[in-house]
Amino acid sequence: MKTKANSLLIAFLLLFAISPDIHAEDTDLRPVVGVAWRSDQESESFVATCKAIEAAGGRPVILGQVFSADLVYENNMLVGSTDADGYLTAEAAKLIRCNTWQGSNVEEVMDGIPAIVFPGGEDISPSLFYSPQPVETRESISPERDVSDFLLMSWCLEKDIPTLAICRGMQLLGVVSGADMIQDIPLYMAGLGKEYGYEHRNEPEAPGAYRGFASHDVTVTVKDSLLFRLTGKDTIKSVPSWHHQSVRSVDGTRLVVTGETDTASEKIIEAIERPDKTFVLGLQYHPEIAVVREADENSLIYFTAIVNMARNDGKGMD
Repeated sequence: MKTKANSLLIAFLLLFAISPDIHAEDTDLRPVVGVAWRSDQESESFVATCKAIEAAGGRPVILGQVFSADLVYENNMLVGSTDADGYLTAEAAKLIRCNTWQGSNVEEVMDGIPAIVFPGGEDISPSLFYSPQPVETRESISPERDVSDFLLMSWCLEKDIPTLAICRGMQLLGVVSGADMIQDIPLYMAGLGKEYGYEHRNEPEAPGAYRGFASHDVTVTVKDSLLFRLTGKDTIKSVPSWHHQSVRSVDGTRLVVTGETDTASEKIIEAIERPDKTFVLGLQYHPEIAVVREADENSLIYFTAIVNMARNDGKGMD
């Protein structure tokens, strides 16, 4: 009965959720949680992330774009730093990797923000990877967001800002931390001689049709982890999944893998953490979708945790 009541409460909060507004009145005493900038703020995952924060009792504040002083912009768009296909050039990516947030406007963007969520979205330019790769597949991209997110994530890690990173956000956490990346899971599996069943993102039924979320289980691999403390589960059932890129390996980084999915006898990383930080959790799956579509309280726990971190000014979840 308690589970049903909690789900009904979540549904009620989502139904009457207030749209995130960076200019909200100061009388709004809900804990502030920053949501990393993206140009398309109407995407399903982005809107659901904001609603999930609200359902957890927080006030989502959509952050401004972070600009690099090492690159040239015109009308907030990069000039001379992208190739013919729109990806970051190797030269621009090297400047971002080497100089990180120094000289950017990140401190202004993060003023008054005690905790942050990096939501899902476009592919990351493979030129930004610790070991850069040539482009293997072309899907939606945003080089401006690549720069903004990389600078913002590097600052948040250095300043120990409580961070929840979802899908692209988790991949970005891996990229900033120096992890090895899989640019395209179907190509990766084919290269291993494995048959891939698109367990991590449904194939569209027709060209241009809506590509739905897949569903799979996640095995929690580390008991002494944020993931286990939040869920209390050895296996997290039926998570919504929508990705074709992923972290391949965290060897040589400060990241720890805390969740995996067995895919054709290969381990696909589903959760990563920085145990040297107060709260840094990356999830490859999309709990915000389960919160909005199903009022799922088991998925709400991640957002409750980041809201509580904001409430306690980054000092704890309780």
